Amino acid sequence: MKRTIVDMFEESVERYPQNTFLLEKQGKRFEPTTYREVQQMVYRLGAGLQALGVKKGYNMALLSEGRNMWVVGELSMFYAGAVNVPLSIKLEESNDLLFRLQHGDVRYVMVSATQLKKVRRVADKLPMLERVIVLDKVDDLQANEILVDELFAMGDEYLKEHTLEEFLAVGRSLTNDDLATITYTSGTTADPKGVSLTHRNYTANVEQCLTLVPVGADWRTLIILPLDHCFAHVVGFYLMMARGATAATVQVGKSPMETLRNIPINIKEVGPDFILSVPALAKSFKKNIEQGIKKQGKTVERLFEIGQRVRQAYMGESNMDSKGLRLLLKPLVMLFDKIIFNKIRDNFGGRLRFFIGGGALLDKDLQHFYVGIGMPMYQGYGLSEATPVISSNEPNQYRFGSSGRLVKPIEVRICDSEGRDLPTGEQGEIVVRGENVMAGYWKNPQATAETLKDGWLYTGDLGYMSHEGLLYVKGRFKSLLISSDGEKYSPEGIEEAMVEHCSYIDQIMLYNNQNPYTVALVVPAKDNLRKALTAEGLTLDTEEGKKRALQMIADEMGRFRKGGSMQGMFPERWLPSSVAILPEPFTEQNQMINSTMKLVRSKVEKAYADRIEHLYTSEGKQIINPKNIQSL
Repeated sequence: MKRTIVDMFEESVERYPQNTFLLEKQGKRFEPTTYREVQQMVYRLGAGLQALGVKKGYNMALLSEGRNMWVVGELSMFYAGAVNVPLSIKLEESNDLLFRLQHGDVRYVMVSATQLKKVRRVADKLPMLERVIVLDKVDDLQANEILVDELFAMGDEYLKEHTLEEFLAVGRSLTNDDLATITYTSGTTADPKGVSLTHRNYTANVEQCLTLVPVGADWRTLIILPLDHCFAHVVGFYLMMARGATAATVQVGKSPMETLRNIPINIKEVGPDFILSVPALAKSFKKNIEQGIKKQGKTVERLFEIGQRVRQAYMGESNMDSKGLRLLLKPLVMLFDKIIFNKIRDNFGGRLRFFIGGGALLDKDLQHFYVGIGMPMYQGYGLSEATPVISSNEPNQYRFGSSGRLVKPIEVRICDSEGRDLPTGEQGEIVVRGENVMAGYWKNPQATAETLKDGWLYTGDLGYMSHEGLLYVKGRFKSLLISSDGEKYSPEGIEEAMVEHCSYIDQIMLYNNQNPYTVALVVPAKDNLRKALTAEGLTLDTEEGKKRALQMIADEMGRFRKGGSMQGMFPERWLPSSVAILPEPFTEQNQMINSTMKLVRSKVEKAYADRIEHLYTSEGKQIINPKNIQSL
């Protein structure tokens, strides 16, 4: 059956015309826009795109903060038959942005005023680029730029000159297999992969998600993740759209920090039923709650701690276990709600049913904290290549530590390194098949062939299925690193480049397992350091010499950052922020290198667990520290 995003949107407008679809705050309060009003905006802008010359199958890009015009912009592209290349506003590096625009064959760009300078910086390197559509008023429009208001006016004219049926014919002609978006994932170098997602990938994943969470037409969410994020895309607004529910976006501030500060204020104003989160945000909310309690004095702090323990004991690790005698705690749970927790929940709008985390794994302590105040945080699992949701815990069925039940319908296998199926309970690579699995990687047949085999998606993640039918994700089957916001990236390219270009580094291993920043374990090239020190009249036998050697290593690694001779080779956010110097090399003898000379990351991580922990302290962040001096 044909079901594109256009079909899904049209169905929702017919069923819920007067329901609020989008909520946005530009001035003092959130203003609602109904499904019918959004449809009218989409028709006008879609017609404007057709008038501008956008044809079916053209690739466009969208670079903007989360807002109504993001959603309207993407939908209007589909009505013009175009494919969206959603871009992250985090893309500061010009080559990072440039690669996506070039590789994505982008002909038109929709961009907010604050992001416009990034596009201007690379426009002369984009021969395919025809027009830049600016979503806000700017005074200094350049030759190929057009204001979105002008495009709306062009759309109005187009709809006067053509019948509605003529305009709609393009969007209606889209099939399940037509591409909707090309979503770029993080690559090992400046060459990330473009995940090609079809219209049916999206609508199928929405249907799958609804088998886990029965969203109602009266539900609201505040999307605090960037809208180019696949998770925010599907669960933030397409899932809500399918149900006639409401999606609000965070008020855009004058700076990224101001936007961040608006999040807690906006949550209270919107009163969401659920929020999509990542560990970094969840930890930030937790810190704010704890600070707020602390300010109220020792008595409140003590009540908070006792109340948390009572609720944690009552809820347990799962609602799949019998409560037994724990049921006796219910009156106490209700009492603590009345005394303290209802007030905390009021700061989150008063109707929050749960948080849901995708991308990086949530630690159980974080989940215990939130269940202890009556706002549970559930772990989900997915990846862009699966559009993205594969499984999730949810109010009807959860177990902390797991990634929950699988969406339906989907097939999952757990495979060993040879691709053979493993029995229930055994760990291996998570492999999935379903209508949500991507069409492939854009213009990358080799990567597609490695990842997609007979319709099965090899995720590169390590996990197992439990006898309860829950999926457990245990980390990386391959050597992907995961940052605190769930972004996955491969370290090998960075490591190889640093060994090649840094004469004072013999071996290096990067580490990031949902941490605030990436760190490096470095085996120094001592002979080269000795030679360089001798030229300066120093030796490695003195503290002064060791400090100078450490500075030399830092300076070499710094060449990969902004202003250095290697700048732009990798995104800055993936480069190591702190370095541990190791006393011995990685060898086959100490089992840190295997017989094929590949780094055995798990062995290195285990052997240097204390050093890795030290790298996330203020002392460890300084390369000149006692541990590094001692290792030299």
